[in-house]
Amino acid sequence: MDFNNSNDSARKPNGRRISVAPMMDWTDRHCRLFHRQITQHTWLYTEMVTTGALLHGDVPRHLNFNDEEHPVALQLGGSEPADLAQSARLGEQWGYDEINLNCGCPSERVQNGAFGACLMNEAPLVADCVKAMRDAVQIDVTVKHRIGIDDVTSYDFVRDFIGTVAEAGCSTFIVHGRNAILKGLSPKENREIPPLRYEVVYQLKKDFPDLEIILNGGIKTIEEIDTHLQHVDGVMLGREAYHNPYLMAEFDARYYGDAKPARSRTDVLEAMIPYMHEQLKLYGSSEKGGGLRLNSMTRHMLGLMTGLPHSRSFRQTLSDAKKLAQGRPELVLEALQRMQPHAA
Repeated sequence: MDFNNSNDSARKPNGRRISVAPMMDWTDRHCRLFHRQITQHTWLYTEMVTTGALLHGDVPRHLNFNDEEHPVALQLGGSEPADLAQSARLGEQWGYDEINLNCGCPSERVQNGAFGACLMNEAPLVADCVKAMRDAVQIDVTVKHRIGIDDVTSYDFVRDFIGTVAEAGCSTFIVHGRNAILKGLSPKENREIPPLRYEVVYQLKKDFPDLEIILNGGIKTIEEIDTHLQHVDGVMLGREAYHNPYLMAEFDARYYGDAKPARSRTDVLEAMIPYMHEQLKLYGSSEKGGGLRLNSMTRHMLGLMTGLPHSRSFRQTLSDAKKLAQGRPELVLEALQRMQPHAA
């Protein structure tokens, strides 16, 4: 395994046909490396990184990733074209395959920074941001957004938003099929309460046949993915990919034509152990005064056994504070052994 990032990774076939959404506090580099053990081709996204964090903060901490994560996209949060251009340039220099602009996050913290979902009200500004980033980098610049804001449910609103931004050169739009309610709902409620209107996203693909339209929001099963792919170019999974990651085990064969057999869950865990040892060696275990906790890696694996008998024993072992404090990556195999019926 090569755990260092590089700039020369070739894109995988069929690109963003299937992807995993950027999710704050979840899709960090450890999560993405874990997902990559399950699926080689599914497109992965970072957590949102603000332009301020890059331009005034610790760039390596925010942008460092592992070569094995490719294809991987950097999602940016911001609304100043010059800042976004500079941040996009950093992303390209660090080796990311795509820069994605967040125009869909409804949290108040993001709104206070005048970016995220509220940018849908300012399509010309988004167009300026996209143009600035496209002028700064050679890799793709994409936009992730909702289908409306607050009580604006008119199709014309999202159609005109895409039309305006597309004129600036953006050809890929990742569309969460819900409105964003900017006041009164938490980010979690914004993922559950506004109704899903997939038909709006389907219509966007009909009206913009030359654009890449990717559907996001509430998708949980292979059957749902197959249905959506009859209408759009790609599907982005969110929470289901995190809570039930082994769902992705058949993606490479089904959606990318890769005949290589999928790894078993045991193989996935065994593949993660060298990585965890490497990370603990690089950064030091927090139990020994270093900066990395074993839990920062194992927490992303809790859902690997979803749907199997005794999966609760697996989760309990990987959540045991005393065992985690020992800082031993082999704990993941102990958790697997505890799933045996006699240990339940």
